[in-house]
Amino acid sequence: MNALSNTVSVQLLEFQEQYASDFARLNYEWLETYFTVEPHDREMLDAPNEYIIQPGGRIFFAKVEDEIVGTVALIVETPDTFELAKMGVTPKYKGLKIGKMLMQHAISEARKAGMKRLVLESNTKLTAALNLYINSGFKVAPLNECSPYARCNIRMELTL
Repeated sequence: MNALSNTVSVQLLEFQEQYASDFARLNYEWLETYFTVEPHDREMLDAPNEYIIQPGGRIFFAKVEDEIVGTVALIVETPDTFELAKMGVTPKYKGLKIGKMLMQHAISEARKAGMKRLVLESNTKLTAALNLYINSGFKVAPLNECSPYARCNIRMELTL
């Protein structure tokens, strides 16, 4: 258990342009730890308003005091499906269930938006993330052969 656990109050926020650099920072952090940053990552992380928000997607943040410590995105895949993507929590705050809070919020917002499914692409070496997805109700689905990411070796789906 993280030593911060008894003192942390987490606020969930919707995307605002002032948080665009936090979105990039949090995602570059985990990508560079586990994988290689790919061209499509750079497109989305460097221009989230253009690639995620304007086409109808959403981005959420977890804030502790004055620090943005986590994020998750809902990206329009089809008119009734969001892709859950770009989810990360800074290492200092891991173990505090912030990822679970972001996941539950994203699922709730996808339902409110009238989506029928949430899908995600991941990698089986991310065991903590996979456990979160499974515990949130996601099931393994066929891989998307058109995925822009070389790192993806698992696709999961949640019926809303």
